[in-house]
Amino acid sequence: MIYTVTVNPALDYVMLLPKVNDGEVNRTDNYSFLAGGKGINVSQILNQLKVDNTAWGFVGGFTGKELVRQLNQKQIASDFVTISDDTRVNVKIHAQKETEINAAGPKITEQEITAFKTRLSDLQPGDIVVMSGSLTPSLPTDFYQQLLPTIREAGAEFVVDTTGEALLDTLAYKPLVIKPNHHELADLFNTTFDSSEVMLEYAEKLLDKGAQNVMISMAGEGGYLLTQDHVYHAKGAVGTAVNSVGAGDSMIAGFVGTYFETKDPAESFRIGMACGAATAFTKDIAVKSQIDAVLPQIKVEQIS
Repeated sequence: MIYTVTVNPALDYVMLLPKVNDGEVNRTDNYSFLAGGKGINVSQILNQLKVDNTAWGFVGGFTGKELVRQLNQKQIASDFVTISDDTRVNVKIHAQKETEINAAGPKITEQEITAFKTRLSDLQPGDIVVMSGSLTPSLPTDFYQQLLPTIREAGAEFVVDTTGEALLDTLAYKPLVIKPNHHELADLFNTTFDSSEVMLEYAEKLLDKGAQNVMISMAGEGGYLLTQDHVYHAKGAVGTAVNSVGAGDSMIAGFVGTYFETKDPAESFRIGMACGAATAFTKDIAVKSQIDAVLPQIKVEQIS
C-alpha cells in the first residue's frame, strides 16, 4: 500500500472573473471549491495509475467534511485524523492576474498528533509513505523527520517532498527517491552549475549521503535519474505548459506508483516524467488519457 500524507490540506475556493477592481465590489458566478494539498495530488495520480493508496492527514470542521466528500467522489481512500479546528480555506482569484490568499492552517493538539502517529502501526514491509506539503504552524518543524524511524522500523519506504536543510535531514534514513530541480540542487550546495556533468557530480553526493534514487527535474529540458548503479536521462515532452501546480507531485506519484509495482527505477522515471508533463499541460491534475497521450514522447536513455 502507498500512503500519502497531507498534514495541512485545504479547500481551494477558486473564483474566475475577467478583472478585479481594487476597492470595489466584484462579482462572479464562476467559482468552485476544490480539495487541495500536495499529498492529495499524489493520490489523484496514483488513482489514475490504478495503484492502491490511502490519504492520511488532519481534517476538521465543515471544510474538512467537504474535503473528504470530494475525495470520496474521486474514489480516493482516506483515513484522516479528525481535529477540533477547521481545515483551512485558500482563496484563488483568476482575473487579469492570478492572486492567492493561503491560510496558515488549523491548530493541531498533542492528542491529535498522537492519534496520527498511531496510523503508522498499519505499515507493512514494502509499503511506501509519501509526505508532501507545508506544515501547520502548530506542528513542530521536524514533524516529518519524527516519523521516519517508525516508518523504517516497519520495513516501509518513504518519500519526503521538501527542499533545503529539511531534505538533507532525511537522507540518513535512506529515502526511496528525492526530487530536487536543478535550481534546488544548486542551492543545497550553495553553488552554480556550468554543465550537466558538474550537476550530476553534485547529485551523486546525495546518493552518497543516503538517497536511494535522485530525480532532477529541469522543466521543459527534461530530467535525470541517478540510481546506485546508473544515470538515466529523458528529454522533456513537447507541449504548452499551462500549469505548474501539481506537476512535481505528479512526477513523484508516477515514480512511486510504478516503483511500488515494478521495482524498476528506469521505468518509474519514465512514468514519472510523463505524469509531471501531463499535469503541466492541463489546468488540473492529469487524468489517465492525458498521461497516455504524453507517454510515447518520454524516451529514457542510460548514459552511464
